[in-house]
This record gives sequence, structure tokens and C-alpha cells, in this order.
Amino acid sequence: MKATQTGASRLARSLTLAALLGASGAVLADAERLEADLRAAFGAGGNLTLGDVSSAMLRSRVTAEDVMFEAQEGERLHIDRYIVSGDYDSPDEVTLEGVRIEDSLTELTLMTAERIVLGEPSRAVFPLHEGLAPEDVRLGSLAIDDIAIELASELAEEMFIDTPLQTRQGRMSIDSVRGKDLTHDAIGVFEMTGVAGSTEDVDGLGSGSFTLESMRFEGLRGIDVEGEERLDTLLLRNLVVDSREFAGSVAQLDLDGAFEDGKGGLRLESLELDLARMIELAPAEERTQLRMASNVLTGGTGELRMDAALLGSWQDTGEHSVLTSDSRIDIQDALRLAFDANLPVLLPEGVTPAEVFADADWLERATLLGGDMHLMLSDQGLFPRLVTLGAATQGVTEAQYIEQARTQAQGFGMMFGPEVQAVLVALVDLLEGSAEELDLRLTLPAQSKLSTYADDPLGLPGKLGVKVETR
Repeated sequence: MKATQTGASRLARSLTLAALLGASGAVLADAERLEADLRAAFGAGGNLTLGDVSSAMLRSRVTAEDVMFEAQEGERLHIDRYIVSGDYDSPDEVTLEGVRIEDSLTELTLMTAERIVLGEPSRAVFPLHEGLAPEDVRLGSLAIDDIAIELASELAEEMFIDTPLQTRQGRMSIDSVRGKDLTHDAIGVFEMTGVAGSTEDVDGLGSGSFTLESMRFEGLRGIDVEGEERLDTLLLRNLVVDSREFAGSVAQLDLDGAFEDGKGGLRLESLELDLARMIELAPAEERTQLRMASNVLTGGTGELRMDAALLGSWQDTGEHSVLTSDSRIDIQDALRLAFDANLPVLLPEGVTPAEVFADADWLERATLLGGDMHLMLSDQGLFPRLVTLGAATQGVTEAQYIEQARTQAQGFGMMFGPEVQAVLVALVDLLEGSAEELDLRLTLPAQSKLSTYADDPLGLPGKLGVKVETR
């Protein structure tokens, strides 16, 4: 019995040793592959140096220390540790710690990131030069922490191409970046938090600063084909900009472009613009006109504050679809505009309401089955200021200006019909102050095409049921 146990023990030790030797060989092979892949990734466009490349046998991890690449153009990339975790051919994660990009000529740091984690990447090392097909680049997830970017560099210019930051000098920091399901043509989720930056006055562009609490978008598709981009949702919180071109803030912008669930639209909360500040920076010959417009909109404060909700939804009844709109624009101390629509529509065969919301051109081919639209305009101080401005511009009294406007409204009514006259006279009532609200209701005929209205806009009032009220 004892001999049998001894034999079993020897056999177990032999099997364990064989397994360890086999694993050790695989681990050593992975270390060699990582070094070879890193050297191949940077190509022949510079000089690559590596520190220790080693493997953690029991944890399926291979690490390259002190990765340094100096490009012929003068940029230098340094990575403290490059770690591949899991199966080398199908990694669980690739982690880059202590990433720095520097200008080797000036020793200026262009970008830093404390940690970059690529979750479930399609390969352990992605080449930095041409040679990898776009469809072969995939990430299950992305996490980057503590990013700092120097804006006065070619690197930043490429990152922020076609944005106001493209040719600026200054700095930008980002607390974190998170992403999911990233490919060459789509991004499942992307989020940035804790964004802040400052720019310097160079060539008269002016200095400035900006902060952004967070920005998140989901379902971005078609990014590899210009004009085919589609976005499901975008949520932006607490953006503040103080610069020459723009001085203002927005508490929240919420875009829902995924109409497959039957609804979507845009919400804008607490948009505030410092018009007086921006006008002071405008060309001198334009300031007078801009100040007049600002005074009318803001009552002389120079601060424009606005909320908006442009929402739509659809419902499939089986025989046709019903498209609805519920939109509001509220400019504080100026006006409030509300627009509602309820439109039964027969869409072309094979076209869904979601496609109509994504591309309104489909409505040109749709059949409108009646329906109604309702617009309400409420004065909150704008119209009296319009009278004051108009009278001053024409050199007449406010009473004379209103009387001229009423005469013109009646004249246009004689030309274009009683429906147009009723709307214009109602607007004059708002100018006069005898009414504070205009209520306009339009009823569409039982069957019509949108193209018929577009082809004959002057005949539009006669084709619709129009009801105008003031309060």
C-alpha cells in the first residue's frame, strides 16, 4: 500500500513538473512575442528601446517595462509598463501605465495619461503604422484616467481637427474616459468626465477657458462614411465656456436620436449667453446693430437665457402611422413659443417612422391623412421692445409705428387672403399690447402631399383650415 502511494506521489509530481515546464515554455514564448510585436508595431520610423520583458506564469500576464520610442519627427513616446493579461492571442486586457508623449527637441510634454486599459482587444499590440485592416481593430471596452494635453502641438491639432481648439495654445485635462464596443465604424458607448482647459491669446484669437462636467454618447454608427453618421443618444452636463468667440454655459443638453422606441428629440436646459461680452469683441462696425438686437432680446441686460424642448414621437396603428410633435422654446423675459402637431401619415412601403425622423426627406413621399397643428406664441416682453426699436429707427412715435404695422397687415391680407390677414393682425395686437398670446390652429385636408405645400407656399393658407385667436 505504501509503495502504491509513493508511486502515485511521484506520478503527481512528474505531471505537475511537466505542466509547469509546458506553461513556462508558453510564457517565455509570450514574452518573446510581445517584444517582437512591440518592435514591429512602431515600424522603422524611429528608435525603440525596451527594458525588462517578463512573464507572470501563474497569472497569465506578460509585461514590458520602460517602452521608449523616439520618432524621426522628434516626438518621443514613453510607457512605464505595457501589460498583456490572459491569452496572448485573445487578451482579457491590455494595460498601459504611465504614458507620456514628449517633444524630444524642446522636452515639452505633449500628452500624459496615468493609465489606459483596453478591454478584450482584438490583439495584444496594435501597429502604429499602416498595415492593419480597420475591421481588425476592436475593443470591448476602454478606460483612460488622468489625461493632460498640451494644445500647442501637431498631436493636439490632429486630435481636435475642425474644432476651435485645433490651432490654439494652452492646456486641457480630462479626469476619465470610458468606452464600450469600439470598432472602426461604430462606438457603443463613450463618456468623458471632468474636462477642463485654458487657451492663450495667440495671433489675436484671445484667451479663454472651458469646463465640462461630463459628456456621454451611445450608439454612434457609420463613422467611417462621411454623411452616414447616426447617433442614438447624447447627454452633456454643465458646459461653461469663457472665450472670445463664445461666453456662456448650458446646464444640460440631451439628444435622443434613437426613434426605434417611438420617441426622441432634443432638450436644452438653462442655456445662458453673455451677449454683451461677445458684442464688445465683435468688429466695431457691427456692434451697433448687434447691441440693438441684444437689447430687444434681453431687455438691455445683455444676458440671454433660454430653455428648449424639441420632441417627437410616432405610433403605428397598423393601417398608418401617427407622427406627433411637442416642442417648446422659452427665452426668458422675451417670448415663449409652443408647437404641437398630430399628423396621421401613410408612409411609402418599407419606410418606418424611425427612418422619417432620421431623414425628414422621406416626408416628401408620404401621404398626409389630415391632422392638425397648434402654435402658441406668448409675449414676455419682446414685442413692446420691438415697437420701441421700430419707432426709433423710423423716426415716428410708437403709436404711429403700430398704426403703420396694422395698415400693412391689412394690405397683405388683401393680397394673400383672410387667413394671412388674421395672423398678421394678431401679431400687431401683440405689438400694441392689447393681447399677450397668439393661438394659431391649422387643420390639414383629409389627404394631401407635403410637396404640394412646398411647391405653392403662397396658396398654403387656402388649403388649410386656419383658426386664429388672441388673449
